[in-house]
Amino acid sequence: MIALIWSGTSRLYWLLIPLAMLYGLITVVIRYSYRAGWRRVWRAPIPVAVVGNLTAGGNGKTPLVVWLVEQLQRQGCRVGVVSRGYGGKAERYPLVVDASVSTVQAGDEPVLIYQRTGAAVAVSPVRRDAIEVLLARQPLDVIVTDDGLQHYALARDIEIVVVDGEHRFGNGWWLPAGPMRERADRLRSVDAIVVNGGASQSGEIAMHLQPGDAINVLTGETCPVATLTGSVAMAGIGHPPRFFATLRAQGVNVVREVTFADHQTYLQEAIQALTEDNQQPLLMTEKDAVKCRAFAQANWWYLPVDAQLAEPGASLLLDKITSLLPSPRA
Repeated sequence: MIALIWSGTSRLYWLLIPLAMLYGLITVVIRYSYRAGWRRVWRAPIPVAVVGNLTAGGNGKTPLVVWLVEQLQRQGCRVGVVSRGYGGKAERYPLVVDASVSTVQAGDEPVLIYQRTGAAVAVSPVRRDAIEVLLARQPLDVIVTDDGLQHYALARDIEIVVVDGEHRFGNGWWLPAGPMRERADRLRSVDAIVVNGGASQSGEIAMHLQPGDAINVLTGETCPVATLTGSVAMAGIGHPPRFFATLRAQGVNVVREVTFADHQTYLQEAIQALTEDNQQPLLMTEKDAVKCRAFAQANWWYLPVDAQLAEPGASLLLDKITSLLPSPRA
C-alpha cells in the first residue's frame, strides 16, 4: 500500500498531506537554522564527501559508498567511513567497527562496508564523534559518510545524491504522503547526482549494479548463481523487488520469494524454516548475509553486487574529490 501511495497511484496520499507539510516545514527550518548560523556546524580537518538521498528506502547508496572507497583506495587514499548505523544498537558511541563488531551493534551497512573494503569505519548518531575517533586512531586523507545528507551539523565538501532511476521521486511529496526527505529542488545544490538503474538525465551519472558469482555464506565457496536451481530467495533491503528481478535476469529458477523489512534482525530458526531441507539453496543479498553469517548453514548463498558508474562522470567525480586532498596520491 505504501508503494501505491508514494507513487501517486493511490489518492490516499491526500489524507497525509497535512502531516507532510508539517514534516517539510520542520526540515526546511532545520536546514535554514544551520545556514543562518543559529546552530553550529562542525568542519572536519580533512575533506568530507557525503553520500545520501532525497527519498526514503533503498536507492543503492551503500554500493556507491563501497565503490567510492575502493576507487579512492586504489589511488592511494586513506579513507575513513562514518555512518549513523541505522538498525544497530551499541552500548556506547562512537563505535569503531572491527571483526568482532556485530550487525546488532553497528547495523548491517557499516559491517558490510568494513568487510568489503577494510576501510576504517565508525558509527555514531553524531557524525563528528565518529570522525574524531577515527582520526585519533590513524591518519586519514578523506571521510566518506554513508547517508547523512540531512545531517547538517557536519560540514561537507562534496555532496553526492543517489536517485532510484526507476521510481525517481514518486509523487514528489514529503514523508509520509510521499517518499521525499527533501524536495527535488535540493538537487540544484549538490555536486553529483548518481542514478541507479532506469534512465539517467542530462548532468546525471548513470550507475548500475553488476552481480557477481554467488558466494556461500558459510564456506565462502563461489559458483555461478544460475546453477542454484529451485532456490528460495529472501531480501531485507529497501526495495526487495530489485533483488528478485536481478536473480531472474541472471537466469535463476526461484521457486519462492520472501520479503523482510529493511534492517530487520534475523533469527536462525526463522531463516532455516524458509527452505524445506538443508539441500534447497537459499539466496539472499549481501546485506542480509552479514546478519546471518554467525549462524549460516551450508545451503545459504548470497549474491554480491558491484556498482558500475558510467564515464566520464565517474572519473570527474573522483577527480573532484581527490582535488580536495592536500597532496597528490600515489
